[in-house]
Amino acid sequence: MVTINRFRGALLASAAALVLSGCDGADSVASPGAGSITIVTPAPTPTATPTPTPTGPTPITAAQFAAATTVNTITVTPDEQLALASAGTNNNVNGVGSTMNGVYPVGAAPLAVATDPSAINSFFQSTNYVGALNGPTDTSFQDWTCNSTSAQFGGAGAACTAVPAIGTGGATAACPTGTVDDGVVATFRACRLPAAITTSLTLPRIAGVFYRLRGQTEVGTDLGTTGASGVTLTIAAGVTVAADSSEATNDFLIVNRGSQISAVGTRAAPIVFTSQQNLVANGVSDASQGQWGGVVVLGRAPVGVCAAGTGPNNAAGSSTTCQQAIEGVTGRFYGGPTAADNSGTMSFVQIRYSGIAISDGNELQGLTLGGTGTGTTLNNIQIHNSADDGIEIFGGTTNVRYIAVTGADDDGFDIDNGYRGFMQFMIAAQRTLGATADSFSTEIDSNNAEDLLPRTFSTYANFTFIQTAAAPAAIRQRGGSDMRYVNGIIRSSVPCLNIVAGEQTAGGRSTVRPADAALQEFGPPTFNSVYFACSNR
Repeated sequence: MVTINRFRGALLASAAALVLSGCDGADSVASPGAGSITIVTPAPTPTATPTPTPTGPTPITAAQFAAATTVNTITVTPDEQLALASAGTNNNVNGVGSTMNGVYPVGAAPLAVATDPSAINSFFQSTNYVGALNGPTDTSFQDWTCNSTSAQFGGAGAACTAVPAIGTGGATAACPTGTVDDGVVATFRACRLPAAITTSLTLPRIAGVFYRLRGQTEVGTDLGTTGASGVTLTIAAGVTVAADSSEATNDFLIVNRGSQISAVGTRAAPIVFTSQQNLVANGVSDASQGQWGGVVVLGRAPVGVCAAGTGPNNAAGSSTTCQQAIEGVTGRFYGGPTAADNSGTMSFVQIRYSGIAISDGNELQGLTLGGTGTGTTLNNIQIHNSADDGIEIFGGTTNVRYIAVTGADDDGFDIDNGYRGFMQFMIAAQRTLGATADSFSTEIDSNNAEDLLPRTFSTYANFTFIQTAAAPAAIRQRGGSDMRYVNGIIRSSVPCLNIVAGEQTAGGRSTVRPADAALQEFGPPTFNSVYFACSNR
């Protein structure tokens, strides 16, 4: 069997050789080497690489971006509000909250291309980033602030619940001239301010001493819309001023027109206004608020809303009769014709656990400004856990820089009544325990009197708003007010904007109608270099 198979193989090989030799040109073809066969395998067709699925956020909807409120049958729709923001330069309306770690950006790179605010006005510092903080290592709000669940600034700042650094030795300390010795309270010497400060008074820092407010404590008397200068209350760096919790009257400090406050702390030794409960360990918590009435500063700068029988005012704010009563206090007025009015200086200051509602719509905030002018200096101020607004500004022209509102139960920044000033480096971080349902990071309006003069108009630059309250939006602007927003970050659990118009004229709807110089109008609000992370995106 093996022999037969070998024979058949030899015959087949011979036949194949004969076939090849009979082909034309076969002799000129190089043959493979003995015993080898060459096989050419076609190259495989490359498999196409799939296009990656985009991982960025989906485009925001108008309903996620803005809330609509109808007033007098007039509505600014969410689509219109989204279009206003989209019309600005360098805005990102599709931002996400994961880019933020509390009030700090997660990364060092700016979240949007910045606009130089110094080109708007010389008050503004030139910046190349958006938000109040230049990346995760910015220390500008550290040390002079206190830390809480609302905002952690880091640095050497103590917890807001901690007892202020009053020092020891209260049992043997003596109260300075002009104050009343109220004895030892919680190991500290209590030196009470007089209810009426009618001559200039200085509060030095004395180890173991705090200064006590009892009831309505007034600096000077109201000197009217024009006239002579009053007195000055000077508070040294590191001083603690605490409201008296031993009696039932509303405790607050008010600086009347013509007088001044000079409360100048330092980064390492801020001045602390707080409640007496805050002077003992565990005396307050993150839930504490409304334990006293805060600080009220009044001046003679122009205001838009005039009390009955005074005013009206004009665009120049030159009316010498226009004045208005301040909220929360009976018979104390603010306003006048002096745009450069000087009500003093507050710098490196904390105001803790304040805010009292006298009645609905009649409240004391953490810091209340009424008709203060550009001569007034306000910087490096923190208002913590106010039961009402952090800061409310009624008219005037005061500019503000480096201000943090943490844990407010109502609005962070509330401006109205013809306020025409600038703000830069602003933080509003709401209560993690939950604020009231109508609490905005900022509320801007004109007291539902849409065309009163001067017209409310401000510029916010380098702001960070952390909105957690279930308000209609983080920013509410209404009442025909004008605004310019530059270099901002908004991280919000609700829509970012709520722009409201309440009047219809031939020129259009107030708040969003074109500029009209006769009405001192800037036009619709503008947004440039703002990063919007709305509706928990």
